[in-house]
Amino acid sequence: MAVVKKEPLSRLGYGFVADEYLIQGDEYHQRNRQLATNKQYRNLHDEEIEILKKQDNYAANWQDIWVTDTFLPELIKHVNFYGKVRIGDMEAVYLNYRDLRLPAGIYNSTVISCDFGDTVAVHEVQSMAHFIIGDEVILANINEMMTSDNAKFGNGILKTGDSEERRIHLELCNENGGRSVLPFDGMQAADVYLWSRNRADKVLQKRFQEITENGFSKERGFYSTIGARCVIKNTHTIKDVKIGTDAYIKGVNKLKNLTINSSEEAFTQIGEGCELVNGIIGYGCRIFYGVKAVRFVLSSFSQLKYGARLINAFLGDNSTISCCEVLNSLLFPAHEQHHNNSFLCAALIQGQSNMAAGATVGSNHNSRAADGEIVAGRGFWPGLCVSLKHNSRFASYTLIVKGDFLHELDIKFPFCLVSNEAATNSLLVLPAYWFMYNMYALMRNTSKFTARDKRKYKHQYIEYDVLAPDTINEMFTALAEIETAVGRTFGTFAAEDEQRAFGKQLLQAGNPLPVGEVLLHNVEYSKRKVILAKPYEAYQLYVRMIRYYGIMQLISRLETTSIATLLSEFRDLSVARFDVSNVGGQLLPVEKLDFLLDQIRTGNINQWEEVHQYYHQSSTDYLADKSLHGLASLVEITGIPLAEWDESFVSSLLLEAQTTKQWIYAHIVKARQKDYENPFKQMVYDSYAEMEEVIGALADNDFINKERESLALFEDRIKKLIKS
Repeated sequence: MAVVKKEPLSRLGYGFVADEYLIQGDEYHQRNRQLATNKQYRNLHDEEIEILKKQDNYAANWQDIWVTDTFLPELIKHVNFYGKVRIGDMEAVYLNYRDLRLPAGIYNSTVISCDFGDTVAVHEVQSMAHFIIGDEVILANINEMMTSDNAKFGNGILKTGDSEERRIHLELCNENGGRSVLPFDGMQAADVYLWSRNRADKVLQKRFQEITENGFSKERGFYSTIGARCVIKNTHTIKDVKIGTDAYIKGVNKLKNLTINSSEEAFTQIGEGCELVNGIIGYGCRIFYGVKAVRFVLSSFSQLKYGARLINAFLGDNSTISCCEVLNSLLFPAHEQHHNNSFLCAALIQGQSNMAAGATVGSNHNSRAADGEIVAGRGFWPGLCVSLKHNSRFASYTLIVKGDFLHELDIKFPFCLVSNEAATNSLLVLPAYWFMYNMYALMRNTSKFTARDKRKYKHQYIEYDVLAPDTINEMFTALAEIETAVGRTFGTFAAEDEQRAFGKQLLQAGNPLPVGEVLLHNVEYSKRKVILAKPYEAYQLYVRMIRYYGIMQLISRLETTSIATLLSEFRDLSVARFDVSNVGGQLLPVEKLDFLLDQIRTGNINQWEEVHQYYHQSSTDYLADKSLHGLASLVEITGIPLAEWDESFVSSLLLEAQTTKQWIYAHIVKARQKDYENPFKQMVYDSYAEMEEVIGALADNDFINKERESLALFEDRIKKLIKS
């Protein structure tokens, strides 16, 4: 039964904070700190009150209406004031934003204990209570603007007197809530990753909650805020919000318990039909056309649109989700999901990913319990109408062909293709698929995602290069898997190390493998065969790309150091390939990650800002770390220690890199050229000329032309380095 209380009209606007929660006996304690202005306010003059009354304005107590010396009573009409209200400087002007032109002032509204900045235009706000409004804000046709005395603005904290049940959690990566975290303003994908992992470490988990709570006041009485130059129009309900400057909000159904970050350089827009509850929204975001989001964090420069559903989820920077439904997932930066019939649930997707139409990852119907987890490295691409079963794990840049995958999968081969072979009821894994058949799309990824990174302050180095420490380490793992599978197939050895040694011998002999079907073990939780396709070709490509990556890191060092000096350094330099962790899109050496976690455990780090500073410092060091990782990878793949390198060997490596770069460019062109040579792609056009007019000529392809220029510059660099 609803409880409707009757209280004296004279008390409306007062008693916002209950007596037991007051600070220094002042219900405006937090409000005054939030306003933080040197502006001088005064009471209304008698003649001003008379003008206001004649213009159909009402105040329960005119002495609680405070104004500046530039007050213009003519600009306030048909307004009811309750509680303490402060009004900033006024001008006889109108404000114009995208053809919305409204006179400055306050009109046809009910105002309960609010502060207004300078030159605001407030029209038709049915009820607004406990808000602080910035300068030059436009508010038009809003039904309800309310603030609770214990407002948390989307943060997973508690105020004094709150029960634990009121705390907001994000239940990520697993539907059972076992990886839940507390959202907070400024939260980064890396923070969520660290917190949602390490669940057995009770000390660390406790510390994460402590440092989150350290960042916010437990006191009650904070007002909702709307920053300068914000425009909000035709909106139904706004409650417990903190909105930055320059935001544009129109036609929204509900905004409740939110922090909406926005600035002049990175302004956020929220459009028609949206309902957003219990969330944090980053700078420069776009949310429009019927979006429903509950218990969420949306990182900077990301988009939700066209009816998207985002629930119990974290979406990383520079990502887009349209139409579809995403639940209980942690998505690293540069995630793309555009189709109405895709579904993603209980997943950790590590960035630069794409969900095709009809892809269903998680369904609530593939086990006897809530969905488990999907963990996928960056570049994950489940294709059209792919259905996956939890729990499954995928290496970076895994492409999955249309089909229902009824069993759990553990795919350890980066850049691979996975498909069902219906005729033989088997699973086929083709490692290095992208290098073999679609170099154009693969290599375009780096420049594509770099160009889409709109962050104004890039405190974290997000790795977009397809060849990086994480994918190189995965390729070394894949080499071992291929060696073992080949040795097991064509040898008679029982021990796995002997199988691997024999397989390595066959793969490095320079001859095609014997005829026979190579099978993989521990890839699918089923009894059907898992076939390893083209093991010899994939093995050679993995080796080639690892060598290329290592040589490219060597070249970056040679740009600033002579070969002679570098070789002298190498005599005393001992390098070993190290593990890295993809921490929210940033690659951290595991040793540095362990150090960070230890600093948090021991209390040496007590604020998330300190954690973020560590990310920033590690980003500064990343290219040097990547260089050492590349050298170590090159030593491991060549089998030649650094101390044995000489100028002749280094020169041969440089020429090898040039040859590989030329090969990559040729395969980029070849992959795109197939679209122009395919007669079935041509048949919908009257002529080849019309096809070029519609889709663009191959000769005008911007990416290919840039790659051609890059190749020419690279060849020139190699000549100069060898000459030196």
